[in-house]
Amino acid sequence: MAKTKAEKITSIEEEIRQLENRRRQLVQEQKAQERKDRTKRLCRRMGLFESLVPDTIPLTEEQFKTFLEKTVMSDHARRILDGLTAQNAPTAPAGGAETVPQGNTPPATQTAHEGGADGDADGGGLQG
Repeated sequence: MAKTKAEKITSIEEEIRQLENRRRQLVQEQKAQERKDRTKRLCRRMGLFESLVPDTIPLTEEQFKTFLEKTVMSDHARRILDGLTAQNAPTAPAGGAETVPQGNTPPATQTAHEGGADGDADGGGLQG
């Protein structure tokens, strides 16, 4: 049986509503998966960190934050991170205009630590 134009329009509008609902559902599922992946990554990395540096376990949140800031922002740690991120650069997906510059260090932070301002000859780090 042939449909009238009004029936065809109604049918198409219903399809559009169904597709929009399906799109919203897929977006929600994608966000949920991204949250799960992030939680898993954070748990793995912190577990590894605590196994390598168990002395950080009893630190307060503020002490731990201070430790990380001083350690991670050292010249030595930045050079290591820059080297590791450079290794990943060829395998990273093309991001176009959204690519993050190598180094991941704001210019103000870099200049504050240049020349060994922290007093360590090797730039600090997790050596002990």
